[in-house]
Amino acid sequence: MIIEHAYAHVASYEQDEWPWSVPCVRGLLEDGLRFTAPVTFLVGENGSGKSTLVEALAEGFGLDSWGGSHDWRYASHRPKSVLGEWIRFDAAPRGRRMLGNWSARKGFFLRAETALDALDREGFGPDSVSHGEGFLAAFRGKFLQPGLYVMDEPEAALSFASCLELLGHIDQLVRSGGQVICATHSPLLTALPGADIIEVGEHGMRRTAWSELALVDHWRRYLADPQSYLRHVLD
Repeated sequence: MIIEHAYAHVASYEQDEWPWSVPCVRGLLEDGLRFTAPVTFLVGENGSGKSTLVEALAEGFGLDSWGGSHDWRYASHRPKSVLGEWIRFDAAPRGRRMLGNWSARKGFFLRAETALDALDREGFGPDSVSHGEGFLAAFRGKFLQPGLYVMDEPEAALSFASCLELLGHIDQLVRSGGQVICATHSPLLTALPGADIIEVGEHGMRRTAWSELALVDHWRRYLADPQSYLRHVLD
């Protein structure tokens, strides 16, 4: 692992203003976020704050909020997010050199909504391949060496089979010393053996098992009986 603890000490803030109004952000301010496994999944509904968290963690490590590798620092012109400015880390033993030396840091931030621009900037342009193939090309070409790899809903562009391939890449990456933090809605990705799963929502943040995730329960029920859900949304 590269990092074992993320935290943010903010002198003062208005609790009813974004992002401080988001329960998981307040949890980060109060208790920090400890990483106990090389792969951490953040799971929650839209608006729960999981993307806000992963963006701030990526920015705190020096990755561009627009997406891309540490070698392409701040391709966008926008400043760090309010939370990203305050993020600090405690290094795991393997990550001390990386946290102590800016040029030694390695990693990649992949976010679904800006992935096309980031991939094109780094030589994985989608002109000749599909969106999903561009994602997989980035995994094959960039997710190789020890570093911090942050992803925001990578499953958005991937098929079922491609998600399985992504899990294979993640497994190989952590075996080589990498660390992954991923915000996701995917029950397929979160089933990765040994991964730490943190569910975010109105409660803030809590660790949970894959079998206890609400999204896993909903998918099981939906696949068993789609009409039990569809009757509530279709006329």
